[in-house]
Amino acid sequence: MAEPDIIIIGSGMGGASLAAALAPSGRRILILERGDRMQDSPQARDGAAIFGGYFRSDETWLDQAGKPFHPGNYYYPGGNTKFYGAVLLRYRAEDFAPLRHIEGTTPGWPISYDALEPWYGRAEELYKVRGALGHDPTEPPHAGPYPFPPVPDEPVVADLAARLRRQGLRVGPVPLGVDIEKWLAGGPQTFDGFPNTRGGKMDAETCGLAEALKHPNVTLLCNAEVVRLHAEGRRVTAVEYRSNGRAERVSAPVICLSMGAVKSAALLLGSANADHPAGLANASDQVGRNFMNHNISAVLAFSPFRRNTSVYEKTIQFNDWYLQGGPDDLPLGNVQMLGRVTGDILAAETGWPLALARYVADHSMHLMTMSEDLPNPESRVMLRDGKIVLHWQRSNFRAHRILTARLKTALRRAGWPLVVSKTFEKKTPSHQCGTARMGLDPARSVVDANLKAHDLDNLYIVDASVLPTSAAVNPSLTIAALALRAGDHILRAAL
Repeated sequence: MAEPDIIIIGSGMGGASLAAALAPSGRRILILERGDRMQDSPQARDGAAIFGGYFRSDETWLDQAGKPFHPGNYYYPGGNTKFYGAVLLRYRAEDFAPLRHIEGTTPGWPISYDALEPWYGRAEELYKVRGALGHDPTEPPHAGPYPFPPVPDEPVVADLAARLRRQGLRVGPVPLGVDIEKWLAGGPQTFDGFPNTRGGKMDAETCGLAEALKHPNVTLLCNAEVVRLHAEGRRVTAVEYRSNGRAERVSAPVICLSMGAVKSAALLLGSANADHPAGLANASDQVGRNFMNHNISAVLAFSPFRRNTSVYEKTIQFNDWYLQGGPDDLPLGNVQMLGRVTGDILAAETGWPLALARYVADHSMHLMTMSEDLPNPESRVMLRDGKIVLHWQRSNFRAHRILTARLKTALRRAGWPLVVSKTFEKKTPSHQCGTARMGLDPARSVVDANLKAHDLDNLYIVDASVLPTSAAVNPSLTIAALALRAGDHILRAAL
């Protein structure tokens, strides 16, 4: 193809949504994706295979002690959204301003919720979100309703919701990108953690990327692993990638980096040169810093007298303790359902005998608590001899412990006498964000409010890296909204 006008590196939620925004312009767009398209297979609906790591790459990173581990990243068109739970929540309006927590105060954003609200609406249209307003007192203002009604609760989930509501909790539908009838036509299985290879789940490939590729000016190049950005002065001059064992280079007037918070930061740091000795876009020394990853715990509520007959389960949430409920009435976080945990999944996760795992899974309900991780410049992504080092310093965990304890009490009162929890490990970067934070001050941030790098005139970073705060809800919709907003800016100002 002719030299592109725009190169997008990565096709996860940020890159795919950005491509969808840019595609109607007619500009020549090249999307470089490390992985290849996922094909349907028996393993795609096999919990033991998925949770046993069948689809993960053999890539290793290092933790802060220098110990190697396999991260929870996936390399396919659609990125990590191939396996996400399809929860598409807006950040609360309060998340965009400084907000005091038990262990500190968030810095706020360079834009307000109102500035992003129209783009949230467009993202909900693009990802065909199912939801309903009027249930959640923390729900921020919407200019219009959700595009589709919520995914229906299964009977046992509706019963759980009713029992929690009798305690005064305001339980409502969690916004989801799932056509449940189409999903279940591919087999009775939850969508949380399972890839969309038979239709029904709205991920970055099936929505954002598919929309972009309707346009002949958009090209997706798979199996193209970007290894370095070349820059001179204030411009990125070339993108170097490996394809089929060969080193290739390509250039464009505009470069958009959308590899995810860890990989984008690592690429920038690893692209250091004489003009940018600390790494690209890193005159502030903020690239890789402020890594955040939600504090998340799985909560299992067991009763030998109750049988869980659900298939997908993940349809309800509540935010009564999102902005209040902790000491001094400080925020705690979000509560939502997990996808249905089967015996095969529980056995893969715990190592229990399959018969025991199936009995426990079939007599329990499965929820999760999620609390905000606060930005900390010493929580960071680094490189050591070319290897990624993830030094996550978990914060605000006291709030998370209180939130999880509150939920356990509510579940016992609701009729499940044994409630246990397990916090996701540090080495599981499920909602990684923050390593190239957006801000108005070039000395304290990496990109501006339009996601352009302060130090480079033709580089945009469009993924979870730019989030100044993690909030306490799933970040996917916010990433998509920021990408749509950035696409509009690029077409108006950068070309």
